[in-house]
Amino acid sequence: MARVASVDIPNNKQCFIALTYIYGIGKSSSAVILVKAGIEGTKKVKDLSEEELDRIRRIIDNEFQTEGNLRSTMRMNIKRLMDIGCYRGLRHRRGLPANGQRTRTNARTRKGPRRTIANKKKAPAK
Repeated sequence: MARVASVDIPNNKQCFIALTYIYGIGKSSSAVILVKAGIEGTKKVKDLSEEELDRIRRIIDNEFQTEGNLRSTMRMNIKRLMDIGCYRGLRHRRGLPANGQRTRTNARTRKGPRRTIANKKKAPAK
């Protein structure tokens, strides 16, 4: 397996897809990287020479924020929002959706599993 940005990217995949295994690089960033490096996107990772891998590594290191650096930046941005007490920060603090989605129904990803409320059972039929 080739190692790029401290991540092992799979050998049997095309370069275009394999680079998306790195946190912070999606399909469009992957395409930009490969064009700058002068590498065809459909080429398999196992077929890349060491020089081509070095070009990819250099471009990613110089122009993109990935993995740990990106995660810490994201964490700091959310912490900043919570510290200044803006609406989005309050939503993050309470674990609710921050971008205006409805919460009466849905939003289970942010709110977590349903918690049942005591004494809210249906009355028995007479």
